[in-house]
Parts: sequence; structure tokens; C-alpha cells
Amino acid sequence: MAPCPHADLLLRAARIHTRVEGQAPGRALAVRGDRIAAVDPDPHGLDELIGPGTRVLDLPGATVLPAFDDTHTHLISAGDSAHDVAVDGARSIAEFLDLIRARAAGTPDGRWIRTAGHWQELNLAERRFPTAAELDSATDRHPVLVLRGVHNQVLNGYALTACGIDATTPDPEGGAIERDADGTPNGHLVDGLALIQPQLPAPDPARKLDGLRIASHDYAATGIGTVRDTNTSLADLAALKQLRDAGDLGCRVRVLLTTMGFTTVEQVEEVLDGMEEWKYTADPWLKVWGVKFWMDGGIESGALDAPYCPAHCPSPGYTGQLAWKTDVLQETVERVVRRGWRVGIHAYGDRGVRTLLDLFERVRARIPGLPDGALVMEHGGIADDEQRRRAVALRIPVTVQQPLLHDAAAVQSAYWGEERVAHLFPARQWLDAGADISAGSDYPVGSYGAAHSLYGLTTRQTVSGVLGPDHAIGRDEAVTLHTTAAARLTGESALRGQLTPGRLADLTVWARDPLTAPADELPGLRPTHTFLGGVPVHAPDGPEETQPATP
Repeated sequence: MAPCPHADLLLRAARIHTRVEGQAPGRALAVRGDRIAAVDPDPHGLDELIGPGTRVLDLPGATVLPAFDDTHTHLISAGDSAHDVAVDGARSIAEFLDLIRARAAGTPDGRWIRTAGHWQELNLAERRFPTAAELDSATDRHPVLVLRGVHNQVLNGYALTACGIDATTPDPEGGAIERDADGTPNGHLVDGLALIQPQLPAPDPARKLDGLRIASHDYAATGIGTVRDTNTSLADLAALKQLRDAGDLGCRVRVLLTTMGFTTVEQVEEVLDGMEEWKYTADPWLKVWGVKFWMDGGIESGALDAPYCPAHCPSPGYTGQLAWKTDVLQETVERVVRRGWRVGIHAYGDRGVRTLLDLFERVRARIPGLPDGALVMEHGGIADDEQRRRAVALRIPVTVQQPLLHDAAAVQSAYWGEERVAHLFPARQWLDAGADISAGSDYPVGSYGAAHSLYGLTTRQTVSGVLGPDHAIGRDEAVTLHTTAAARLTGESALRGQLTPGRLADLTVWARDPLTAPADELPGLRPTHTFLGGVPVHAPDGPEETQPATP
């Protein structure tokens, strides 16, 4: 009998959680090529696979888990903001403005200045957005675009003028221009990127690629091996492919092409035509999952049954907004699935969730035999017992994002009231109803990171304290939402999510076991190593505990 080929990597650890139900942890794991070759309960049970070229990583106190998925995030946003002004450390508007002022000092006049989107206005002492006039005090020589999350933008006076936004400008479709009492825009826009985008400079390809490289490796440094990016353009997809071809992606990417700002079937058909070349791509690093739509808005415009809190009602009885005419959206969704693609649709408020399930029910009735997983609800923010039962009966997977709740609880409570916010993302009840749910972050609204998400899912802790403790789930269940359940969502259960022979060698190594570490350690817990296909995309800067390649 021919000898078994040597392993490229042999890893020994205290615990290797394969995520196979009922299987005890292993102690040794071998990788050959980009696949797991073997797992053994004895730390030296695979030593026969060591050869002259085998890298042996001996970490007797470590825990190994599959690399985590973030099933709803915005890697493109993270990459695009990698070189922008980071304002999340500001604790007052004065500090916020100082950061912009410092960037302006080294930026040629007339060039756009942007902030990264991951911050919350309620973390500022003033508990509000800066105004256009305040931003002008930091610089009136540059157009300034302040991003907060996906749905909020703030412009200074220079930028408002450049974009042609004044008292006569109508609100964008599905969004709003916030105004002073006399109707003058105060700088804050909700879902106003369609008004701003035409005036922004063309992206610098080299800068974009470098930002994506930085961001993708930073996801990996938190234990995220695969991201499902839910707002990608065809141009973004081309940039991801270029980075992939150069071998510089730090995580695997599953792409949802965006329809943000779209209102017609024809606009979506154009995107579908551009997706055709990706339909049969088998590259495990970069794949197109499908198309993303919005049923309603986010914190500021999610569709609710009962009105928003009085301080955040732009009109009496305001209950948020639907982003599409439902008949047009239904026709568009049907076009997408008939062309063989999947659909993920954002639904956040209780009215938005119900309206989306009505739409999915009609689509399923009109297209019999539609495969499970072809229609996905993104967020499912407020979903009561009836809507959870409907989603299960319709076989609609749901993605939940506990970091969004954790990081933005104060802002959400100001708009919706704490009682409603406490019922966001009821993971316990989704699981008890038999739903197919998986977990992500919704960065830049929530922070990405494997352990950060585990912390919120299992404790319901937020920046405003514990909200909805009856919705918490167990640690093992939370890991499942980021591993086996996530791989099922992308249709890759045979490829990822478990550490078994034949699957991709996507794994994370932890100094403390995320399944048993004290809850208060989880928010700052990061892996020491992240491997994708057996290749380290995140590893210590210092020397590793590698033994000579001898048995």
C-alpha cells in the first residue's frame, strides 16, 4: 500500500471543536492543500502525516473552531472607509470637529473629506448629529461627508452646495432631508446617498483595493473567515475580483448585488445582465450569492405598526416608510429568482416584516417549486409569534445581527422606545419556532467580530444595558449561527462550517475557548490565528510555537 501523503499543516491543541453534533473535541488536525485531511482525539495521533515540508503548530492550551461567518455585513463600506476619518473615539461634537479639522489641515482645498461610518451620535455628549454649520467651522474649504451607518449622512455647507441641495430640493425616494424651521437643510440626510453620489470623485482604484485588503484582513483578525456582503455594486465586485486575483483577500466573500436607490424593474435587469458571468463561478474565495432589496428603512425609517417616539416623528403619526411599491418589488423579485438567483430583502420594523412575508407568500404561490433559501429575510427585526410561524411555514431563512442592537441600542430607543427595541432580533424565539436563522453584524451600524456577536446573542447586553433577556440563546447555539447555520445559508454545508475531512481548512485558534470563557471576556476576545484553506490570514506578529517537521 502506498504511504499516505504528508500533511502541509499539523495543528495540535487542547480542544478542536469540529461542530459535528455529538462528536467529542479532537486534539490534532491535519491539512493537505486547502482541505482538512484528518482530525484525531490524540494530540500525536496524526504524527505519521508529518513530512519534511509539514508545518507543525503545537499549541497545547489552545481551542480550535471553524472560522466564523458574518452573514450580513458591509465589507465594501469597511474597505471604502479604511482611509477615512475615524470618529468613533470622539465623545463630543468639539472632539468630532477636531478630527475633521486635523484631516483638513493636510488635504488640498476642494477635495472631499469623509468620515468612517461606525459611530453613534448618542455617544457624543450632545447626543445628536453635528450640523452643517458646525462642520463648516471645522473646514469651509472642503466638502465634508459624515457617514453614520448605512442610512445616515451629514454634509457641511460646501457639500450641500456642491450637491445642489437647498430648501427647494425634494426628499430622496424613501429618505429625508432634515431641515430647520424655515425649510433650510441642516446637513443631515436619511438615505440621501443618491443625491450625493454624483458629486463624489471617482474612486481611486488603488486606494479602494488597499482599503479592501485592510478591511478583509481585519475581519479575519476577529475570527471572521467568510462575509456575506449585502450591498455590493458591479464595480465593487470587479474590485473584489482584482484583489482575489492578486491573492490579497483576507476573507472569503459572498456578494449580494445592491439595488439601493432603485425604483424600476429595468434598473435591476441591468444588474442581472452584469451578473451573468458569475452564475457558474466555482471560486471558493469569491462568489455572487444573489440580489439585495429593501422593504423598509432602518432605525430612522423602518416601517412600524405604531408611530415613532414623538421627538423623532417628522410628521404626525409617522410610522416609517416602505422603500418600494410592493407590486413593482414583487415583479422585480420574480424576475431575479426566475433567472436563477437568490434574493435577500431587508425588513426591519414589524410592518416591514409582515409586508415582506406577504410578498414572499405571493412569490411562492406564483413560482411553485422555488428552492428553499431562494428568498431570505435580512434582519427580521421585530417579528412576533405570528410572523415567526409564517416565516417557518414559508421556509424563509432569516439573518439576525445582535451587534447592531448592542452598538445602536441608545439611538434605536430614542426613535422607537426601549420596549420595542428590547424585542429586536428575538433569537431564542426564532430557534424555538424552528426557524433557519444565522448571524452577522450589519457593520458599520454594529461592530464586526465573532466573540462580540456571541456576547450579545448570549447576554442581550447593549450599550444601554440588558434588553430583552428572554431572547438570549446559549453559547453553543450562538456559535452554530455563525458556522453550520451560516454555511447552510450560502449553500455550502458540504464545504464549510465544520472541521471534518474534505472540508475547507477554515479555522480559528483561540487562547481562551469562546464556548466556555467568562461572558465578560467575550467582547475583547480575538483569535490568535485565522486560517483559510490552511493559509494563515491572521497570525501573531512574534515567533510561533512551531516544532521541527519530524514525528
